[in-house]
Amino acid sequence: MNDRAIAGEFATETFDYDGGRQVTVYVPPDPPEAVVFAGDGQGISQWGQFLEAADVPSTMIVGVHGLTDEMLRLQEYSPVFDAERFAAHERFFVEDVGRWARSRFGVALPTERTAVFGVSAGGELALALGLRHPNVYGAIFCASPGGGYKPTEVMPSRIPRTYLVAGTQEPFFLENATRWADALHDAGADVVMKERAGSHGGAFWRKEFPLMVAWAFGRE
Repeated sequence: MNDRAIAGEFATETFDYDGGRQVTVYVPPDPPEAVVFAGDGQGISQWGQFLEAADVPSTMIVGVHGLTDEMLRLQEYSPVFDAERFAAHERFFVEDVGRWARSRFGVALPTERTAVFGVSAGGELALALGLRHPNVYGAIFCASPGGGYKPTEVMPSRIPRTYLVAGTQEPFFLENATRWADALHDAGADVVMKERAGSHGGAFWRKEFPLMVAWAFGRE
């Protein structure tokens, strides 16, 4: 799969946010039937090749680049560390990037064809944004979430469909994913939880991505 030539294209834009933040978009070769907004977009935007190799609906990836400074990245991605910094990044991600993507690429897809995705600390971001903006994101894709952001006793009344995955060789992250799956299930949400062989940052993240897209947007 890694050797397959990619048919889609990439576009990168630099925004004024936080002194200059890039967003890289994977534009599929066919008109997009779905869109995934992702944190750590400098890497995840490249996963379009895995979608092209799978039998899934044509899906655009809007990848908001993450910070290399891990502490600042955690503050942006989880609402529990620095509420002000998280809120600023939330506005940028949801409002500014969303508005730009709709204008730049003519993507006007409904909520049920829109997902938010993240891995590790980015998984916390996906959960937080999905739960806070169910009118924007109809699905949450979350791989190996970190442990800072935890389920609350009272969950939102409206919860996007959620697909979680974690590896057998990353017990801390597997526990976090399972905790979220149980809490969302108890709140009545449509939840999938997959346990895969693998360690943190392993290839199972990339392999799971097309399965997430197929589950949320159409073809099994």
